[in-house]
Amino acid sequence: MATIQHIIFDLGGIFLNLNYANTATAFRQVGVANFDELFTQHHANPLFSGLETGAISEEEFYKQIRAITSLPLTDTQIAEAWNAMLLDMPMERIVWLQQVARQYPIYLFSNTNAIHYQQLMLICRRDLGEIDFNGLFRFAGYSHQLGYRKPDVASFRLLLKKLAIEPQHTLFIDDTPGNIQGAQELGLHTLFLPPPQEVLELDTQNWSRNQGFTSSNSI
Repeated sequence: MATIQHIIFDLGGIFLNLNYANTATAFRQVGVANFDELFTQHHANPLFSGLETGAISEEEFYKQIRAITSLPLTDTQIAEAWNAMLLDMPMERIVWLQQVARQYPIYLFSNTNAIHYQQLMLICRRDLGEIDFNGLFRFAGYSHQLGYRKPDVASFRLLLKKLAIEPQHTLFIDDTPGNIQGAQELGLHTLFLPPPQEVLELDTQNWSRNQGFTSSNSI
């Protein structure tokens, strides 16, 4: 069995606490009654998918939200509601990550967008102080910058090629089942972290013994 040599982590639900309901509530408060029909953790309107791959700009996103809702919302109102799901980044998870980085080369792959990314950086500065979050990883990949999003197999193929690492030696950790399945299709080892389980509960010693995760499929 191939040994694990590299770890790719998801961001939201792994290191960054999220609450999708907060964004739905925030949009309802500004008059968008049907936001739940447009976006969930597991399904997104093409508008949100386009934002996450960088195909749609922030300005176009705000414009289309106003068109879809027929409401005269300001950019700030939309951004604040959209960012309401982003909560905090507990320092103990970062300390744990730093320990893992002493054992393995680590990478990040997150579905996000330019609006969330700006808020993420503010949260990192608030919660982590002088620690450079992106600098903790050999490479921090964000979907809106890469042009691809999970669970598309093409996104994992692009990432592995960019990192020059092999799927049979790589473990991918995510809290969304669909993303795990996409990684498995390309042959990565995977570990699903279902809420409310925390990354702190993972036994990294098992990884060196190829235990605690789903073995990769043949490529």
